Amino acid sequence: MEYTIIAITLLVALFVLLGGGVWVALSLLGVGIIGMELFGGAPAGSILASTSWTASASWTLTALPLFIWMGEILYRTKLSEDMFRGLAPWVRGLPGRLLHVNVLGCGIFAAVSGSSAATTATIGRISLPELKSRGYPQGIAMGSLAGAGTLGLLIPPSIMMIVYAVGAQVSVSRLFIAGILPGLLLLVIFSGYLMIWSKLNRDQLPPEEPALPLREKLRRARLLIPVVALIVAVIGSIYTGVATATEAAALGVVGALCIALYSRSLTVETFMSSLLGAVCTSCMIFFILLGAAYLTAAMSFTGLPSALADWIIAKQMSPYVLLAALLVFFIILGSCLDGISIILLATAVILPAVQAAGIDLLWFGIFIILTVEMAQITPPVGFNLFVIQNLTGRDMWTVAKASFPFFLLLVLTAILITLFPQIVLALPEAMRGA
Repeated sequence: MEYTIIAITLLVALFVLLGGGVWVALSLLGVGIIGMELFGGAPAGSILASTSWTASASWTLTALPLFIWMGEILYRTKLSEDMFRGLAPWVRGLPGRLLHVNVLGCGIFAAVSGSSAATTATIGRISLPELKSRGYPQGIAMGSLAGAGTLGLLIPPSIMMIVYAVGAQVSVSRLFIAGILPGLLLLVIFSGYLMIWSKLNRDQLPPEEPALPLREKLRRARLLIPVVALIVAVIGSIYTGVATATEAAALGVVGALCIALYSRSLTVETFMSSLLGAVCTSCMIFFILLGAAYLTAAMSFTGLPSALADWIIAKQMSPYVLLAALLVFFIILGSCLDGISIILLATAVILPAVQAAGIDLLWFGIFIILTVEMAQITPPVGFNLFVIQNLTGRDMWTVAKASFPFFLLLVLTAILITLFPQIVLALPEAMRGA
């Protein structure tokens, strides 16, 4: 009963603070202080001082601002325009035609940005006007972009993966590699859905455009070479062990600057705006990490995570039952919290229970990132919905309705990796063996 009171008290405190408009970082910090003062039995100020240093003095975290800066640089280049021109000729023969540019474009940009919102905005600012002008239904165009934009969290390098790796104390390099196959699987599922939808709704698609000759297709495909080379350099260096995630991030920044210079997009203004954008985003994330680290420390003093783990062991709960319950819980939580907060709350409270159930923490990282992807297209705080709302001028619920089939496809992917965990673990195991 005591732990039930602790859990209810802290949950009520969290939602009161968040509902009152308090910053997420301060809300997490406030809940930690409440837990420490009421139930922890330790000096809250001393724990805050030591936790603040421990949370920020992490070599792994240095990759975070670098990957964010890489995405900020590429966001300000002509990359989205080049990708549309390079991909469009190759997808015209597929059912759904240019709708696949949303999926493939987001998949490619996700591999160099690490951000879902940036991926959605970068691809959407070119693809949505193009698809509209060519007569494609706006609903499926918005839905495919919202769904595919979530690939920015799953396909490495991913900001969310770095946050989880720090909180769960797992290798960020192995977590990056673990996201490759699930990301590709999700990309294939999205494209497969577009093919089925187009077969069932042929009357809504515009007339087919004449196919381009192979030489012209190859000429346009050259526009994809810079971004593909950057992807190979960043992910390849991590997989082969040539570079750590932080070193690969530095390599990615240099590559992004070279692409911007090559495309004549690099000016003093774009350089400074990308740098300032990366600093602002990084500071926001680090502030949240500090609050979450203190909450984690407070939780350990209250004994709530270990009590939850002991309860699961005593009940002999199946891992599948636990994961199903967590999936529903995270979906509900995603309707009122951002992705970083969900991940940090999970690492603070739920990880001991997950370990007690015998679930691999590397695999669980991909599972929770999939649930965060669902939150990205769940109203009322789905970031991708806001991005598309700003791009199209449509209301939030219209965008959410268009995105709902892709939400269900994300749930399907979470079920698939649960039934077949090697989808996640195969590449990290091969990486370790190599």
